[in-house]
Amino acid sequence: MSEDGRVVTARLPDDLVERMDVVAERIERSKSWIVREAVTEWLAEEQRRFDLTMEALKSVDEGRTYSHEEATEHFAARRKARAKAARAA
Repeated sequence: MSEDGRVVTARLPDDLVERMDVVAERIERSKSWIVREAVTEWLAEEQRRFDLTMEALKSVDEGRTYSHEEATEHFAARRKARAKAARAA
């Protein structure tokens, strides 16, 4: 990997660093690589959560909402369908 980029320092608990050491050796990668991968994945997941939140808020603003009773009925029907499918399997 290129040495381009900036160094970021973070204090991690000893047990986490020890686990990273074990994994880094096992997969023959550096701890820096593991941290980059973890941060990349976390940022992608955080962006996904943000996008879903913005989409939900837009739906509310546009009046696309469900009452508590409608949501309760919907999820009760889903549970019933899953239970029926499980019994049939």
